[in-house]
Amino acid sequence: MTKKMFVFDLDGVLVEACDWHRDALNDALEELYNYRISQVDHVSTFNGIPTSKKLLILSDRGIVPAEDHQKVNDLKQSKTIDIIEDQADIRPEKVMLLQALKDQGYVVCCYTNSITKTAHLMLEKTGIKHLFDTILSNQDVETPKPHPEGYLHLMEKYDIKKSKCYIVEDSPKGRAAAYASGANVIEVDNSHDVTLQFIRERV
Repeated sequence: MTKKMFVFDLDGVLVEACDWHRDALNDALEELYNYRISQVDHVSTFNGIPTSKKLLILSDRGIVPAEDHQKVNDLKQSKTIDIIEDQADIRPEKVMLLQALKDQGYVVCCYTNSITKTAHLMLEKTGIKHLFDTILSNQDVETPKPHPEGYLHLMEKYDIKKSKCYIVEDSPKGRAAAYASGANVIEVDNSHDVTLQFIRERV
């Protein structure tokens, strides 16, 4: 039987966590520099890229000194973990979807621009971590999204043809990475779209 795969982004696809990352970084920036990224700026520039790249942009704008990147990142990650612990809960519709895909013979993976620690915590707290064959974070690749490296790596790892791989993405940078990989792309607006019925209608 020909092998087939589903790869899900995390933030905004499996978990509505984009706001969590935005709020955690903004809380860190406000605490240290009395600055917050606006919603418009978040959508147009910052959504879907790793914190390290966000900090480079903020340094270019003269907001965060380059030597403070580690301090800001550490504070942001601490605040992210606090938010996850407080707000993440079991998502039954995601458990049903992922289990159904596995029952149909799909390899099921997650590839996120989040760091490993927060990605695993989100998946654990939402009750779906055990359903993934591989969880790939931005720390597992040389070049994160919008580069397709992570998606190409997963297809190569499991020897899956591009025509048999489906990628679910919400952000512009995530979608760019997915399309550049040559796989089938399922675009969603947010995690509420990602249900078994929605996926079945597109495969």
